[in-house]
Amino acid sequence: MTLIARLYIDGQWRDASDRGRMGVLDPADESVIGEIPVATLDDMDEALASAQRAFAAWRQVSAWDRAALLKRTAELIMQRRPALARDLTREQGKTIAESLGEIDRCVDVFNWCAEEAVRSYGRLLPPRRAGARQATLKEPIGPVAAFTPWNFPAVLSARKIAAALGAGCSIILKPSEETPAAVAGLVQCLEDAGAPAGVVNVLMGNPPDISERLIESPVTRKVTLTGSIPVGRLLSSLAGQHLKPATMELGGHSPVIVFQDADVEKAAQMTAAFKFRNAGQVCLGVSRVFVHQDVYDRFLEAFLAQVRLIRTGNGFDEGVTMGPMANQRRCAAMDHLIRDATADHGARIALGSGVRDGDGFFVEPTVLTDVSDDAAIMSDEPFGPVVPIASFRSFDEVIARANSLDYGLAGYAFTGSLRTATLTADALEVGWIGINDFSPALSEAPLGCAKDSGFGYEGGPEGFDAYCKIKFVSQMCD
Repeated sequence: MTLIARLYIDGQWRDASDRGRMGVLDPADESVIGEIPVATLDDMDEALASAQRAFAAWRQVSAWDRAALLKRTAELIMQRRPALARDLTREQGKTIAESLGEIDRCVDVFNWCAEEAVRSYGRLLPPRRAGARQATLKEPIGPVAAFTPWNFPAVLSARKIAAALGAGCSIILKPSEETPAAVAGLVQCLEDAGAPAGVVNVLMGNPPDISERLIESPVTRKVTLTGSIPVGRLLSSLAGQHLKPATMELGGHSPVIVFQDADVEKAAQMTAAFKFRNAGQVCLGVSRVFVHQDVYDRFLEAFLAQVRLIRTGNGFDEGVTMGPMANQRRCAAMDHLIRDATADHGARIALGSGVRDGDGFFVEPTVLTDVSDDAAIMSDEPFGPVVPIASFRSFDEVIARANSLDYGLAGYAFTGSLRTATLTADALEVGWIGINDFSPALSEAPLGCAKDSGFGYEGGPEGFDAYCKIKFVSQMCD
């Protein structure tokens, strides 16, 4: 069977050293669409040695030349946008429109990081004595081990690659084995843009083996993960054992609060659109909806009307607005959450049928009402097209319920009151807040986390600086 992606080590696309392989599925029909190599320990060590050699040279390249490489890469990504999007839909399942949008975000990330590369300034400190010059300098932190998931494989990989290279680091990327082709396409754009051998390396295979080998190696000087909380705990523990800085962007359980003075119909329309984006497989996405009791019925009616417009099917088919789940694990999780809420906690299914019979990993958009806070879906990240809607009575009550979990990634609110908007933004214990607005992660904005949702930043100058270390220089002039 054809390899749909290869390992990329020291500027060469190659098979695993022992020829080991694993299959990749199309989530729309469960067919095997290709294979990928399973990296051996020797492959991992070659990637580490390559990243170390490349870093020694790449760190000396001027920020302007690094920026030029990233800009050329962005141009190639845009030129190859249709092919990259097709690969993404085929292996991940999202609609072709969503895939095209994700590739556009990759272009934005590479362009923004190119511009930030030449804005990565140090500081000149006022001297305490005559003849002194004291300054801080930003330097690349070193070779990076990066781990990315399957829900947005292209843009989440782009975010790490572009920032690391822009800062002067080399990087070893381990993308999800379920969605390798789109990432390979991005790396091919980098190679064709002129990236030196070893600056970017790609490994796939057995995730625990790769993460342990990369993190324990003295070559690796920075660890970054976008993934689940359990994996984040494991990798941050490994990084801590070796005293290596880490950035962890992990799971979320984002509340949406609709206050009684909100534009209810607009809130319902926007919430439905954002909730079912990428079949609900969005870290920043809608997980729990709290609606004030005075407008609950109006919101529910408007929300259901929007959900009824969603058409589920193969992401390539015309008119389809929501594709399948990325894998069978998510289907099983949705089935469990629906059964727990309805059978064990008295929730009502207002719309939808949950997991769909037949080929493919399809789950129909499902809306649950009368949901108890004790139901699993109110505390376990759903990460799928099932949404619980509950009512509330007061500001203090809903803020307490929204903040009751150990998650702290994102939160949203709809209100017509500036006072309520300000109080809500201050009160929610999350890193990313939208008031009368849903916004995906922006290149120029820092995405931070609270509680168990992680630590550190992705995006913005703060995310770029995560790949830098600061050196203080005190110099006396004769």
